[in-house]
Amino acid sequence: MTETEWQKSSYSAANNECLEVRTVSGAVELRESDEGHLTLRTTPTALAALLHGIKTGEFNHHA
Repeated sequence: MTETEWQKSSYSAANNECLEVRTVSGAVELRESDEGHLTLRTTPTALAALLHGIKTGEFNHHA
């Protein structure tokens, strides 16, 4: 997997307060658009597990 450009959700419209994602050498990188110097790198499997947990309410008790 090669490096891709940063992508953000179409729901973000023109705002700079959104999460951006890209792939780099088989990993997934995430950053907040207004804090571009801070990057979180993870695996596609770990990100999928996190998203699944969010969708199923696994982390609601932290709110």
